[in-house]
Amino acid sequence: MMRATLPLAFLMLGSVSAYAQPVQTAPTPQIVVTGEGEATARPDLAMLSLSVMREAKTAREALDANSSAMAAVISAMKAEGIADADLQTSSLSIEPRYVYPANKDGEQQEPKLVGYQVTNSLGVRVRQIDKVGALLDKAVSLGVNQGGQINFDSADTTKVVSEARKRAVQDAMERAKTLAEAAGIKLGQVTEISESNLRQPPVPMMMAKSMEARPAPQAVPVEAGENVYRVEVSVTFAIDR
Repeated sequence: MMRATLPLAFLMLGSVSAYAQPVQTAPTPQIVVTGEGEATARPDLAMLSLSVMREAKTAREALDANSSAMAAVISAMKAEGIADADLQTSSLSIEPRYVYPANKDGEQQEPKLVGYQVTNSLGVRVRQIDKVGALLDKAVSLGVNQGGQINFDSADTTKVVSEARKRAVQDAMERAKTLAEAAGIKLGQVTEISESNLRQPPVPMMMAKSMEARPAPQAVPVEAGENVYRVEVSVTFAIDR
């Protein structure tokens, strides 16, 4: 009896398997376009990078001299209304300094330790743009002799990025309409939208690598200009048949 029913069972399973296979459907026709939008805004804050570098024969002497100068800079920043939360040490390095002497035949000798160099870098967030030049001048007068990089930014970029986003979508819609008209097709509904934030970072201003105090107290000329915020969107449209 078993021999008679086994082939029938296998036949039934094979029929069910063939019946359960999914039906292949044609891909939905669609069009994908990329839109770009940008908006500008005047910055309302600046980020300064100020560094003090000191050299001495011993690491202790170099660190003490550096700490004294940087303490004066920090004190001056606070006196000008910079909050504690807007002051942050970004790096501190202690490095030995060597010379590489050569003998009379020009052969290199063992390097000789001649001192130490200590560099302390401070990040300062300035929320009053018109004070940037005066703060830089005061910092240099108190001992800052490296750095001086400035980045301008906005405390709240919600509105300007939103405007750039709207323009990017409008650009994508216009491109899709142009392509559809040229191809003789009709656009359907939007099926997918994705965004890439391409905000153009503000171009940093750089002071001289080694800065020296000027003989006459004069604010450093600084222009904040405008920042550009860019957004890119990818929009997928169905095509009506």
